[in-house]
Amino acid sequence: MAIKAMGWAHSFPMSGGVRAGREWTRAQLESLPWTADEPQTVDDVVLAVSELITNAHVHAHSDAYLVLTWDGDCLHVSVHDEDPELPLQREPGAGEVSGRGMGIVRMLADEWGMRCQRHGKTVTACFRPAGADGQSGS
Repeated sequence: MAIKAMGWAHSFPMSGGVRAGREWTRAQLESLPWTADEPQTVDDVVLAVSELITNAHVHAHSDAYLVLTWDGDCLHVSVHDEDPELPLQREPGAGEVSGRGMGIVRMLADEWGMRCQRHGKTVTACFRPAGADGQSGS
């Protein structure tokens, strides 16, 4: 069985990368056939991208390298940064303004994972839209 996938990649610098990442992601998702019928999934993906790019900038002090891949079943959102240390699960206090990013990604995504690499780490989240039915986007 052949699998037809499509994807996009973009780098986001520490200066202004989070907003640009959200806007770029939303624009790329417009080409997929299921996004018009699933605005909540699109919003979830954009929020996850925002959190992951923020983590790369704030905690890894790195540019963020974003890859979106649609394989007909799952939209894979992968963000690579240059710090090999994996994010830790935090339980921020009620008044703290940070520390919730990975918890948000875990809650929104159908699956997620992270892996160390030779030059940093990659965090990946998978989003499975209910109405996609294997549509490839072409």
